[in-house]
Amino acid sequence: MPRPIQATIHTQAFVNNLAVARRAAPDARVWAVVKANAYGHGIERVFDGLRGADGFALLDLAEAQRVRDLGWRGPILLLEGVFELRDLELCSRLDLWHTVHCDAQIDMLAAHKTNVPHRVFLKMNSGMNRLGFAPDQYRSAWTRLNALPQVDEISLMTHFGNADGPLGIADAMAVFAAVTSDLPGERTLSNSAATLRHPDAVQVSDWVRPGIAIYGSAPDYPEHTAAHWGLQPTMTLAAKIIAVQAISAGAGVGYGSNFVAQEAMRIGVVACGYADGYPRICPTGTPVLVDGVRSRTLGRVSMDMLAVDLTPVPDAGQGSEVTLWGRAANGAVLSIDEVARQAQTVGYELMCALAQRVPVVVAE
Repeated sequence: MPRPIQATIHTQAFVNNLAVARRAAPDARVWAVVKANAYGHGIERVFDGLRGADGFALLDLAEAQRVRDLGWRGPILLLEGVFELRDLELCSRLDLWHTVHCDAQIDMLAAHKTNVPHRVFLKMNSGMNRLGFAPDQYRSAWTRLNALPQVDEISLMTHFGNADGPLGIADAMAVFAAVTSDLPGERTLSNSAATLRHPDAVQVSDWVRPGIAIYGSAPDYPEHTAAHWGLQPTMTLAAKIIAVQAISAGAGVGYGSNFVAQEAMRIGVVACGYADGYPRICPTGTPVLVDGVRSRTLGRVSMDMLAVDLTPVPDAGQGSEVTLWGRAANGAVLSIDEVARQAQTVGYELMCALAQRVPVVVAE
């Protein structure tokens, strides 16, 4: 039989989470962000749950081709735009909209020979200092684009670096508004955190761009949990106990004996390790669900195994289900955000790090 570990993708959770974004932005259209192979879930696996979106946003031309191959005929946006001139030919063939964030991309459009002009999203750097034209260069970039016969409609775009925290978005909003107030075109400003936390940004967004929220992770954890926002986990990682050890006080567990038992106890050895995508850095005490009951990891995570405390679940044993994150068989939920915090990272990274060797199934 195959090794007893499996990831499950929950289609109806995507439907729910997309609805949460729509309720937060009732007058805007919604991009479903499916970059990085749908945050590690698999584009083909999430498509049915997200086909209610108004468009798909991603980075990679090959992923755009996959979305078209699934039968999607609506908008697809390349969030980083094109990287070389010949990419524009595929944009024309696949009818892709694309971001313009630098002069080199405008130069490519000017050199592009096409009979069908492009829909572009002109990006402003409103303070995140990642991609986009500086505010004092934005209008000249717009003027250059507007003069090109290769360009049809120009939409206006920015991205918030602090929508999830106390610094907020007021300064970025003010910069964006001051520069673009009299420019025509649709606006897209709001990522997950802005969509859920900042209605002032939503009110001026013709399109919102929820990413992590549609995958069931809170964009502002730990201030708010996924449950607070009404989000449901879209990925469950679960494995089974493959051995049980009864250890005495003073016995160590795992490499380095990082955990030493204070009293006699039973531990379960689980068929999951860092080669499956579970973070090695997770310390003793990282939460798990054993047969749907909350427990904890013990000791250092190995390549293929980790240990869990069976004290809260005295009836658990070999073959018992251990939920590493997501939804247990009894309906109990362990948020991926809790596990990520123990690993000193964010839920995004855990989703994207799911190893290829882990079997994946799609469920309702």
